[in-house]
Amino acid sequence: MIKCLILKTGITLIAEISEVGADVGEPDCQLINPYQILEDGSLNRWPSVTDQRSMKMHSDSILTLVDPNQDVLAKYKEFV
Repeated sequence: MIKCLILKTGITLIAEISEVGADVGEPDCQLINPYQILEDGSLNRWPSVTDQRSMKMHSDSILTLVDPNQDVLAKYKEFV
């Protein structure tokens, strides 16, 4: 499922996301191919400090999840 994630830090991401079983206090979301959506609508690999394309995140870092619009989704699919 490809979603836009608005993080509590204000960063907006687009990624394939799934819930993973986790013990209390451990990351419970799996992000695959996350990209940051910049103000001008362009996409940058996220986080830029690694080539790793799959990572876990705590769901409490996410403010909300929304469906991407068709333009953003098409651009994301081009990158992936």
